[in-house]
Amino acid sequence: MNKRRRKMRLKRIEMSCDQCAVNGLSMFNHLCGSSIEGLEKNKSCTLYKKNQVVFHEGTRPLGIFCINAGKVKVYKTGAEGKDQIIQILSPGDMMGYRSMLSEEPYPVSAETLEDTSICFIPKSDFLEVLKVDSELTNRILKSMSKELGAMADSITTLAQKPVRERLAGALLMLKDTYGMDAHDNGEVEINLTREDLANIVGTATETLIRLLHDFKEEKLIQTQGRKIRVLDSQKLMRVANLY
Repeated sequence: MNKRRRKMRLKRIEMSCDQCAVNGLSMFNHLCGSSIEGLEKNKSCTLYKKNQVVFHEGTRPLGIFCINAGKVKVYKTGAEGKDQIIQILSPGDMMGYRSMLSEEPYPVSAETLEDTSICFIPKSDFLEVLKVDSELTNRILKSMSKELGAMADSITTLAQKPVRERLAGALLMLKDTYGMDAHDNGEVEINLTREDLANIVGTATETLIRLLHDFKEEKLIQTQGRKIRVLDSQKLMRVANLY
């Protein structure tokens, strides 16, 4: 298990939904004034430091989380303490609503990959808005259906694809995830520890490092410290067998 995880004091911040820079990317981008007021009634916004746990697997959900800035990894810890990273979430994404709606404990944990601001909306306020907003209900159902399909694809990939193909696919996925942070010249840097990247791919860190070296030699990627830049997406797609 990652030894860096530790308890830290949370810093509260002020964040209004109608002034949120990523509101257009979230499920709430269609809400009217009264619905926004309902969500903001008891909302709290918090600045989490890097490597800070947002919620733990097995705990009860009390509401939903909306990412305003930064990135969060969603992972499940195996019997031997090794993590399998399931998702990397970015600004505009929501967390915790599936467990909240099913009234079951979180099946996963969530931890920040960098300094991240997150808003929390209590369960009662969210459900109240959900009752009167059919569009929000439809969006949540679509999101849950898409994630179920993505999970099925992920299980198949981990079970059947070679590690080299899995790594290529993961790099392409992460390039899209980190695309919001692109430099002025359009270049996207994937900023993850080798351990986290190995936990996404589902392999040993040593194997991952060796494959990254191979990809670098093949001029598919460029590395600088822990940062990775994809140089040839088309070739990576072929390596990932996505054609």
